[in-house]
Amino acid sequence: MEIVDRLQGLRSERGTAVTIGVYDGVHTGHRKVLELLRELADARQLDAVCVTFDRHPAEVVRPESAPKLLTTLDQKLELLADTGLLDRVYVLHFDEMRSQEPAEEFVYEAFVDGAGAKLVVVGADFHFGRGRGGNVALLERMGAEHGFAVVGLGLEAAPGGVVYSSTKIRELLSEGDVAGAAALLGRPHEVRGRVQVGDRRGRELGFPTANVAVPARICLPADGIYAGTFLGADMEERTAAISLGRRPTFYEHADMSLLEAYVLDFDGDLYDQEVKVRFVERLRGEERFDSVEALVEQMQRDVEDTRRLLG
Repeated sequence: MEIVDRLQGLRSERGTAVTIGVYDGVHTGHRKVLELLRELADARQLDAVCVTFDRHPAEVVRPESAPKLLTTLDQKLELLADTGLLDRVYVLHFDEMRSQEPAEEFVYEAFVDGAGAKLVVVGADFHFGRGRGGNVALLERMGAEHGFAVVGLGLEAAPGGVVYSSTKIRELLSEGDVAGAAALLGRPHEVRGRVQVGDRRGRELGFPTANVAVPARICLPADGIYAGTFLGADMEERTAAISLGRRPTFYEHADMSLLEAYVLDFDGDLYDQEVKVRFVERLRGEERFDSVEALVEQMQRDVEDTRRLLG
């Protein structure tokens, strides 16, 4: 998959089948859209291309209620490439000026003059342009004029009727249901950050942890203790007991939650590494213990539970 630096870079001599969207999380529902895009592109002898955004448009349009992101931009591009379904991707910079662009102008810029689209595949509820004035009906009208067909897709449902959506995944994470989120993502929820020097309290308790600083824009699960995995600079995936919270046994008030990973059967230096933490199963909620001894006993049980679950 090639990442191009301008919309016209999506073009090909034989034409393109284009999808556009935030694609946050690149979850199972997104992959089903991309599979259909690839199938339709191959049937029409077109290239399959994607236009995505460098941020969630809500961060510009309504920043006070913008959702946390399931993936960084780099993660999203990696996941799109890993599908093996796209020929090219363009990352559209979304800012205040872009948010005020009339829908018709955007269609011409992105699909006609830009990608040279012969087919556009979007969600049936896709809206775009100033005041969200653009929709599938507008695309169909302009497609008839400029020579591209339009496919509007409804939301896909997982077994049990739960809809594949980034919003639903965020909801499950907010409840600590990382297993439920993984079922919709098609993989464990992963966050990335740099290991920083902490107060070394875990080491004093016999459980040295990697304190991972995650960007504020990224969606974290609810505070609690989790079984998961940890990937450091060597990219080896290791089992980890993960603590996310405000450490109420030691602090009456804390401004923010801290992500700490105790990597099982590992003794090495992780400081200043860019790492990945994957949440597999929730073990319990965060608790305040009456003594350090009681906390250490519970931490030992957490490690044993993690080992039992993940080996």
